[in-house]
Amino acid sequence: MAITSQPQKAGFPLTLELPSGMLPKPSWVKISQIRTISTDRLGKKIAVLDAETLGELIDGLLELVG
Repeated sequence: MAITSQPQKAGFPLTLELPSGMLPKPSWVKISQIRTISTDRLGKKIAVLDAETLGELIDGLLELVG
């Protein structure tokens, strides 16, 4: 899912605000923008989601795909 630091007008389930302090800037996950990329293109890990936030992202995704 895409991540942006631009404030979002759409709320859940289209976007989810990440908890403050997780990334250097306030950030939102765009749940409706699912992407696949090669693991070769991944850089270093910049954050880890807690179980609660991951659960919210999965709930949002399930709402979108029905």
